[in-house]
Amino acid sequence: MKTLILLVGHGSAPTDFPKDKLQRLKRLEAERMAGGGGSLGAEEAELDDLVRRWPRTPRTDPYKFGLEALGRRLSERLRGAAVICAYNEFCGPSIEEAVESAAAQRFERVRLVTTMFTRGGVHSECEIPYAVQQLRKKFPTLQIGYAWPFDEELVADFMARQLEACAA
Repeated sequence: MKTLILLVGHGSAPTDFPKDKLQRLKRLEAERMAGGGGSLGAEEAELDDLVRRWPRTPRTDPYKFGLEALGRRLSERLRGAAVICAYNEFCGPSIEEAVESAAAQRFERVRLVTTMFTRGGVHSECEIPYAVQQLRKKFPTLQIGYAWPFDEELVADFMARQLEACAA
């Protein structure tokens, strides 16, 4: 079965993105969420698209380049599996764009995994599952799964090994 692994990160705005536009985008998002969520208005959608498509370099967006490096490592550990990165906000491709691309490339299954490990986060626990639900409706023949929630024992083991490796 042709499978794509979608590594989902939070995303960040590049450092050279105009601050006034970023503030306006955040204000519009806050207003929309305070009103119960729903679809982006025209101005918010335009600003969201602008920040997601803004040119990036390792200097202006180290987060994006760090997530992509992690994606390459993950692909190696999964024996060369197709791994691409997607972003919850501020960066492209979005989860929706990545899944649409997977469908166009005739992947049969998409498995999402996020770098956001802990429960209680609105992105990992609400927004990503909602996106998965909507995408399953849009692409009923595509198997879409979300590796969530993380096993707390495995996450704690990972962190303990990291701490042991950082003996300083």
